[in-house]
Amino acid sequence: MKGIPMQTGVLRVLRATAASWWRHKELRRTGETELARHLERKAVLRDLGYLGQAALLPNAHVICGEGGTFLHLGWTTVSTLAPIERFPLATLAVARGTPFIDIRPVTDVIAFAKLPRVAQDGSVDPDLSDAGRPVSLTTYIDMVEALGARVANHPRPRQST
Repeated sequence: MKGIPMQTGVLRVLRATAASWWRHKELRRTGETELARHLERKAVLRDLGYLGQAALLPNAHVICGEGGTFLHLGWTTVSTLAPIERFPLATLAVARGTPFIDIRPVTDVIAFAKLPRVAQDGSVDPDLSDAGRPVSLTTYIDMVEALGARVANHPRPRQST
């Protein structure tokens, strides 16, 4: 896959995740092993593609709150109702450097709900004055940090003081 070095640990996690899906287990139980393997390979390749996008897209990020975990990849979002600790794809993306925003500590849900969205493609039009206009990922992170969110893999370079 272009943009992602093949790492044994990454493949192991993705394969184990795909094999653990209830549908794939059921196919194996009923003797449809080849179909289960085929679907698992497709899932691994799809997830490798998502990891590649997470590494390359300027505004890709993972966000986790009480409602689940979301891997935002521009126009694509991969999500689960589970926390990041139970979402291996998101955990791998964060381990590989994708910014992670943990909004579970945020208590002002009204202020959070009023935040603008992150621009899908990484570009922001400064001439737009609409209150609903998208913002850059770094601007969004600054806003959610002010509300109490925790951030890992901040995309802004650290300034020495």
